[in-house]
Amino acid sequence: MNTAKKNTPLPGRRQGIVLMLGSSLTIMGSVMVAPALPKLAAEFGPANPQASVLIPLAITGPALVIALFAPVAGWLADRLGRKRLLVLATVLYALLGALPALLNALPQIVYARFAFGFAEAVIMTCCATLIADYWHGAQRLRYVNGQVITIGLVGALFFVLGGALGEHSWRTPFYLYLLPLLLVPFMLKVLWEPQRRLETASAPGAASTSAAWPLVVNYVLVLCGMVLSVIVPIQSPALLVNLGVTSSTLIGACAGLGLLATLVGALLWPMVRNRVGFAGCNVLLLALLGIGLWLLAAAHTYGQVLAAVALHGIGVGMLVPNSMAPVMEALSPAARARGMGGFTGCLYLGQFASPLVVAAVVACTHDLPLAIHYLAIAALVAALCWLCSALLRRRPALPSSSLPS
Repeated sequence: MNTAKKNTPLPGRRQGIVLMLGSSLTIMGSVMVAPALPKLAAEFGPANPQASVLIPLAITGPALVIALFAPVAGWLADRLGRKRLLVLATVLYALLGALPALLNALPQIVYARFAFGFAEAVIMTCCATLIADYWHGAQRLRYVNGQVITIGLVGALFFVLGGALGEHSWRTPFYLYLLPLLLVPFMLKVLWEPQRRLETASAPGAASTSAAWPLVVNYVLVLCGMVLSVIVPIQSPALLVNLGVTSSTLIGACAGLGLLATLVGALLWPMVRNRVGFAGCNVLLLALLGIGLWLLAAAHTYGQVLAAVALHGIGVGMLVPNSMAPVMEALSPAARARGMGGFTGCLYLGQFASPLVVAAVVACTHDLPLAIHYLAIAALVAALCWLCSALLRRRPALPSSSLPS
């Protein structure tokens, strides 16, 4: 066993950069195509009566596939190995991502995007699993947070780049999906397959990995949290139009502020976690989500909308790292990929379900702001429940510390 330890490489900054950039491929999956949708609709809409359904599926379809197949991707990673599956998925990501640029039928484009979603599921699952495999403790938390920050920065860059290239043709942004092929040689060179048998016996926290409760709690947290998180980017344009704000520049600036606030939340997360712990951070992020949504629904001016979006975004930035880190800690190395696949599936299921949940509440209230108010109340109630639970867990320890020895 000592010989195996000596032969195991030590992870460092190079591995972290490769895995964080690999994780960012999932955000590239949607942001590069979104600006080209109007041109896609202009070309295929008149000739295809189902275009109104198929064109949105070109964006939302991959997220649904990730939600459904991320657990399968985790099972494959545990069986076949993380590194080889990640390399294969990255190659498929590039080829399937660029394929729509060569297609001339809308259904074929949608099918290609669905296949592309499976490659995204594998990449996200394998990158998160390898981060958990390579690092432990504070280092692991640092790279989990770096993963979220990198996804936000890359998403902002390629949203602008995809929009600029989409001015020429809807096909051009799809060629950007070939860029991840440049990552493949680095994946082959700097990554390695973890020795999972060795880790099972020696990894910190391995003795406590059989507990399923942290998995269930954080799966539910990220699923419901993503339902609340996606409300702002999807519903805020309609709310702004109702307020008389129709400028695409102002609406885009609002979306940009939300993304910036998300990055701020991710940057603040380590400090908040160190001060109040994971439970306290959950109370804060759920409260920020709830307050942000409440203010958004009650807003009467553009400035009030911006304030609501900023508060909401800070909570969103804390959500993924604060729910992912306990999941990584609770999983044994042998089952880590399957567990992270489940987490990824819940994350994307929340994204996909968000507009459906809002539509269901609107069907009952017949008013979008009122529906958002109800969802804000749900977030605030969840924050209060988490606070009560944290206080109750601490209470038994207090009397014992004051008893004389």
